[in-house]
Amino acid sequence: MKVFSEITQQLAEWALAQPVYFIATSPLAEEGHINVSPRGLQHLRILDLQHVVLLDLTGSGNESAAHIQENKRITIMFCAFEGAPRILRFYGEAQVILPNQTNWHEMRSHFDKDIAGVRQIFSIQVNRVQTSCGFGVPLMNFVAQRNELTHWAEKKDDKSLAEYQKKNNRVSIDGLQAPFVK
Repeated sequence: MKVFSEITQQLAEWALAQPVYFIATSPLAEEGHINVSPRGLQHLRILDLQHVVLLDLTGSGNESAAHIQENKRITIMFCAFEGAPRILRFYGEAQVILPNQTNWHEMRSHFDKDIAGVRQIFSIQVNRVQTSCGFGVPLMNFVAQRNELTHWAEKKDDKSLAEYQKKNNRVSIDGLQAPFVK
């Protein structure tokens, strides 16, 4: 295991070459549920040695945002499923940026304009970077990114997407309020 205070250029390049990553968040409550969420790499940008942004799309829940709003803690994990084994983690504190906030347009400009179903952006200040061996991670072949989530959102107009978010994305499974544009 190696620990770094920032994301090196080599680690950034390696991370961006992985087709999937995972984000983990947790509520403060001892009985709360830890959330681990797989993500496709087209929605992650490494802006500098300690700043990562994630474009978050509308989904069935909003656990990560609710946890971040409560306590800011987040971990991003990358695994090598092909090639040499490696696990890479970015530990940090995040903030949720909503479309009605002043820094929305600046953060949103890092991603393609045409992505449907965008809900929020997670802006992460990375304070620890850690690699480990990854010897226990299986070898698998990457086939393709899935498009079902964006295709689902493309079929909705702004009003129906907002209604879906209001119904399904306002409260975590532990009862925490998630950030929401009213």
